[in-house]
Amino acid sequence: MKNPLSQKVVQLEPSGIRKFFDVVNEMKDAISLGVGEPDFDTPWRIREEGIYTLERGRTFYTSNAGLMELKVEITKYLKNRVDVSYDPKKEVLVTVGGSEAIDMMFRAMIDPGDEVLIPQPSYVSYLPCAVMADGVPVVIPLKNENEFKLTAEELEAAITPKSKILVMPFPNNPTGAIMTRDDLAPIVDLVIKHDLYVLSDEIYSELSYKGDHVSIANFPGMKERTILVNGFSKGFAMTGWRLGYACGPAAIIEQMTKIHQYAIMCAPTNSQYAAVEGLRNCMGEVQKMRESYNQRRRYLMHEFRRMGLECFEPYGAFYVFPSIQEFGMTSEEFATRFLEEEKVAVVPGTAFGACGEGFIRISYAYSLEDLKEALGRLENFITRLREKKK
Repeated sequence: MKNPLSQKVVQLEPSGIRKFFDVVNEMKDAISLGVGEPDFDTPWRIREEGIYTLERGRTFYTSNAGLMELKVEITKYLKNRVDVSYDPKKEVLVTVGGSEAIDMMFRAMIDPGDEVLIPQPSYVSYLPCAVMADGVPVVIPLKNENEFKLTAEELEAAITPKSKILVMPFPNNPTGAIMTRDDLAPIVDLVIKHDLYVLSDEIYSELSYKGDHVSIANFPGMKERTILVNGFSKGFAMTGWRLGYACGPAAIIEQMTKIHQYAIMCAPTNSQYAAVEGLRNCMGEVQKMRESYNQRRRYLMHEFRRMGLECFEPYGAFYVFPSIQEFGMTSEEFATRFLEEEKVAVVPGTAFGACGEGFIRISYAYSLEDLKEALGRLENFITRLREKKK
């Protein structure tokens, strides 16, 4: 028989995040600090609108690009939050989560051989999506001493004549790093100088703890070369509703919509109506969730300092990325032993790229009670490791 499988797909590595949680789900009294999912319920007004939409029988297809009512609210939201204006008719596409938007952007823009610049550590989907679109991923390793921000020197060293798209994954998963306006300015200069396009993944934009989030699309000359991807999963605690969006130049959005039309048809109708309610009336709940995450973030940083565990202070998303290099083991070995000996699941830094070696990702999208228990177990674990080194 002929091989039924695409070698391009077979050669892709599976996600390094999931395997620990297949184990932890079967382990009694285990605590998982690995899944990037809010522990809050979706705000009640959003859920109520979803229920009401079903009761009214609004279960039909929407237009391929999404409900106009929702697209208008998205443009109002972005104008208010990042001061970028979009035409809801031509420059906005509602997607099945932010992940679909990432995939469609690459497929709409990449010709075979085009290079995609991907700073790592970062979200696991960028590289495989670039490969499946016949792009060539070019990894830019980020450094702990730079708080895992992308520097102009690192970017310029990676650019070649084949470079086409730069991924900007900030606020960052897994590190929690952010890029301020001052950080972004030299990146913008290089993007324009080398005629690059940008995928700005801003799914964690509502979870920024050091001033307001700044979008690279806000800079002069950047809106026309940026696809801004966002969604409702993180800031609005709507992971299972599967709703995101992409905003950008009309010519690119038109081609992304064509792919979306053939592959998906439209995003879930009741999720779209629920998101309208969220954007109009639930920003107060979003702020309360952000404040709670910030409290947990500060608690974790305090405890790491007390334990003597090295970790730069992150100001975005809901992750910390402590260094475990002092223990002389790989990230995978550390995470495996921590799970086996203390029944706490974290993610090895290498799940997000080879330069994540020597770090682990801990999510604080969990209750303070769970975090306190887990950190107590972490302290026990690293104390034993340090005693064995003496």
